[in-house]
Amino acid sequence: MYETIIVAVDVNNAEKASDMLKTAERIGGKTAKVFLLNVVEAVPNYVAVHLPEEFREQVWKEATDGLSRIAKSTSLETENEVRGGHASAEILTVADERNADAIIIASHRPGLEDYFLGSTAARVVRHAKCTVVVMR
Repeated sequence: MYETIIVAVDVNNAEKASDMLKTAERIGGKTAKVFLLNVVEAVPNYVAVHLPEEFREQVWKEATDGLSRIAKSTSLETENEVRGGHASAEILTVADERNADAIIIASHRPGLEDYFLGSTAARVVRHAKCTVVVMR
Protein backbone atom coordinates (compact mmCIF):
# COMPACT_ATOMS: atom_id res chain seq x y z
CA MET A 1 0.00 0.00 0.00
CA TYR A 2 1.10 3.52 -0.75
CA GLU A 3 1.10 5.97 2.16
CA THR A 4 1.54 9.37 0.49
CA ILE A 5 -0.15 10.01 -2.85
CA ILE A 6 -0.12 13.14 -5.00
CA VAL A 7 -3.26 13.43 -7.15
CA ALA A 8 -2.47 16.06 -9.79
CA VAL A 9 -5.75 17.35 -11.16
CA ASP A 10 -6.67 19.96 -13.71
CA VAL A 11 -9.71 21.68 -12.23
CA ASN A 12 -10.75 22.62 -15.77
CA ASN A 13 -10.98 18.89 -16.55
CA ALA A 14 -12.36 17.75 -13.19
CA GLU A 15 -14.45 14.88 -14.53
CA LYS A 16 -11.38 12.63 -14.33
CA ALA A 17 -10.84 13.48 -10.65
CA SER A 18 -13.41 10.98 -9.37
CA ASP A 19 -11.65 8.03 -11.01
CA MET A 20 -8.28 9.37 -9.89
CA LEU A 21 -9.46 9.52 -6.26
CA LYS A 22 -10.91 6.00 -6.51
CA THR A 23 -7.51 4.85 -7.73
CA ALA A 24 -5.83 6.65 -4.82
CA GLU A 25 -8.10 4.81 -2.41
CA ARG A 26 -7.45 1.50 -4.17
CA ILE A 27 -3.66 1.83 -3.97
CA GLY A 28 -3.45 3.60 -0.62
CA GLY A 29 -6.49 2.57 1.34
CA LYS A 30 -8.47 4.89 3.60
CA THR A 31 -5.40 5.84 5.64
CA ALA A 32 -3.25 7.21 2.81
CA LYS A 33 -2.28 10.87 2.87
CA VAL A 34 -3.75 12.27 -0.33
CA PHE A 35 -2.56 15.61 -1.66
CA LEU A 36 -4.79 17.16 -4.33
CA LEU A 37 -2.64 19.41 -6.48
CA ASN A 38 -3.54 21.87 -9.21
CA VAL A 39 -0.87 23.83 -11.04
CA VAL A 40 -1.78 27.17 -12.52
CA GLU A 41 0.43 27.51 -15.57
CA ALA A 42 2.59 30.60 -15.69
CA VAL A 43 1.40 33.22 -18.17
CA PRO A 44 4.25 34.68 -20.23
CA ASN A 45 4.96 38.33 -19.39
CA TYR A 46 4.21 39.48 -22.93
CA VAL A 47 0.69 38.11 -22.47
CA ALA A 48 0.25 39.05 -18.80
CA VAL A 49 0.66 42.78 -19.49
CA HIS A 50 -2.53 42.66 -21.59
CA LEU A 51 -4.64 40.90 -18.97
CA PRO A 52 -6.70 42.67 -16.31
CA GLU A 53 -5.02 42.83 -12.89
CA GLU A 54 -7.68 40.68 -11.28
CA PHE A 55 -7.21 37.88 -13.84
CA ARG A 56 -4.50 36.08 -11.83
CA GLU A 57 -6.52 36.30 -8.61
CA GLN A 58 -9.60 34.93 -10.38
CA VAL A 59 -7.68 32.00 -11.86
CA TRP A 60 -6.23 31.09 -8.43
CA LYS A 61 -9.66 31.40 -6.78
CA GLU A 62 -11.21 29.12 -9.41
CA ALA A 63 -8.41 26.58 -8.88
CA THR A 64 -8.80 26.69 -5.09
CA ASP A 65 -12.60 26.40 -5.30
CA GLY A 66 -12.29 23.57 -7.83
CA LEU A 67 -10.00 21.58 -5.55
CA SER A 68 -12.41 22.11 -2.64
CA ARG A 69 -15.31 20.75 -4.71
CA ILE A 70 -13.25 17.73 -5.75
CA ALA A 71 -12.16 17.09 -2.15
CA LYS A 72 -15.79 17.16 -0.96
CA SER A 73 -16.67 14.46 -3.48
CA THR A 74 -14.53 11.82 -1.72
CA SER A 75 -14.50 10.19 1.68
CA LEU A 76 -10.69 10.34 1.66
CA GLU A 77 -9.02 12.97 3.78
CA THR A 78 -7.17 15.29 1.43
CA GLU A 79 -4.89 18.27 1.64
CA ASN A 80 -5.38 20.70 -1.23
CA GLU A 81 -2.71 22.86 -2.81
CA VAL A 82 -2.57 25.23 -5.75
CA ARG A 83 0.84 26.07 -7.16
CA GLY A 84 1.98 28.28 -9.99
CA GLY A 85 4.55 27.40 -12.64
CA HIS A 86 5.13 24.61 -15.11
CA ALA A 87 2.90 21.65 -14.31
CA SER A 88 5.41 18.83 -14.59
CA ALA A 89 8.08 20.65 -12.58
CA GLU A 90 5.65 21.59 -9.80
CA ILE A 91 4.18 18.07 -9.60
CA LEU A 92 7.67 16.62 -9.23
CA THR A 93 8.62 19.26 -6.65
CA VAL A 94 5.55 18.54 -4.51
CA ALA A 95 6.20 14.80 -4.79
CA ASP A 96 9.75 15.34 -3.50
CA GLU A 97 8.64 17.73 -0.73
CA ARG A 98 5.98 15.30 0.51
CA ASN A 99 8.13 12.18 0.02
CA ALA A 100 5.36 10.76 -2.13
CA ASP A 101 5.11 7.04 -2.77
CA ALA A 102 2.91 7.61 -5.82
CA ILE A 103 1.65 10.26 -8.20
CA ILE A 104 -1.66 9.92 -10.00
CA ILE A 105 -1.98 12.06 -13.11
CA ALA A 106 -4.39 12.20 -16.04
CA SER A 107 -3.31 12.06 -19.63
CA HIS A 108 -4.98 12.83 -22.91
CA ARG A 109 -4.65 11.37 -26.36
CA PRO A 110 -1.41 12.81 -27.69
CA GLY A 111 -1.50 15.35 -30.47
CA LEU A 112 1.27 16.24 -32.85
CA GLU A 113 2.71 18.85 -30.47
CA ASP A 114 3.15 16.16 -27.79
CA TYR A 115 5.48 14.18 -30.03
CA PHE A 116 7.81 17.16 -30.26
CA LEU A 117 7.46 18.66 -26.77
CA GLY A 118 6.17 15.78 -24.64
CA SER A 119 3.12 15.91 -22.43
CA THR A 120 3.06 16.80 -18.75
CA ALA A 121 2.29 13.17 -17.86
CA ALA A 122 5.21 11.94 -19.97
CA ARG A 123 7.63 14.34 -18.26
CA VAL A 124 6.37 13.27 -14.82
CA VAL A 125 6.76 9.58 -15.72
CA ARG A 126 10.31 10.14 -16.98
CA HIS A 127 11.52 12.12 -13.98
CA ALA A 128 9.55 10.95 -10.94
CA LYS A 129 11.36 9.13 -8.15
CA CYS A 130 8.20 7.24 -7.23
CA THR A 131 5.43 5.22 -8.85
CA VAL A 132 3.32 7.14 -11.38
CA VAL A 133 -0.17 6.05 -12.32
CA VAL A 134 -1.35 7.61 -15.58
CA MET A 135 -5.12 7.70 -16.04
CA ARG A 136 -6.66 7.98 -19.47
